[in-house]
Amino acid sequence: MTSSGLETVFNLPGIKVTNTLLATLLVDAVIVAVVFVVRRRISLVPGKLQGAVEGVVEYLHTTTEQVAGSRSGMIFPWVFIFFVYVALSNLIGLIPGFGTIGFYRAHGFVPLFHVSTADLNLTLALAVTSVVAANALAIRTLGLVTYLKRFFAINPLLLFVGLLELLQEVTKFITFSFRLYGNISAGEAVLGTMASLAAFVVPIPFLAFEILVAVVQGMIFALLTLAFMTILTESHSQEGEHR
Repeated sequence: MTSSGLETVFNLPGIKVTNTLLATLLVDAVIVAVVFVVRRRISLVPGKLQGAVEGVVEYLHTTTEQVAGSRSGMIFPWVFIFFVYVALSNLIGLIPGFGTIGFYRAHGFVPLFHVSTADLNLTLALAVTSVVAANALAIRTLGLVTYLKRFFAINPLLLFVGLLELLQEVTKFITFSFRLYGNISAGEAVLGTMASLAAFVVPIPFLAFEILVAVVQGMIFALLTLAFMTILTESHSQEGEHR
């Protein structure tokens, strides 16, 4: 794992293919491969891979049902894919040699892959997807008029509160993206520093900690998405009942 940063590997007409994009495609390929293998080998007595996948699905589905209730059916797919993608993107970057495969150019070494979640462009894209999806689900569930009433009202006090909520929706782009980017980038830097000081043994505790961080960050992103989607798709009357 390296912290060489974002680099353009090659160019296609109108597209710069970066090492982050290649890492993203690699993660996508791994997810598709796992789904294909599990589907081909699915059985009543699950093997290790099927058992692991079922365990993750069951935990996230149960959590989504407990939080979102009747809306869990439309929210769960988002929660699941965000966790799987973010956690796997973080973990795949911890594989020894991940960032050392590449080639040299005039300015130095260019790694073929770069941890996608250590690229602010990617984490911002994930944040935008999460926030836009949450608001789209809210409009679909509540209707446009009811949705807009959350942010706009004739009453000055309610209008002020609504505008604060609208500002909160905007700030989610920043908090979502920088939280994930900061944690993974910091982990890259720490592991890179430890590996440069001592290639063997010393980095192992830090690597173990980063494995934990990789999974936790995926879970945090997924559960925050769950919380925001649940809140936005809840009508004010339902909120009053919960109080």
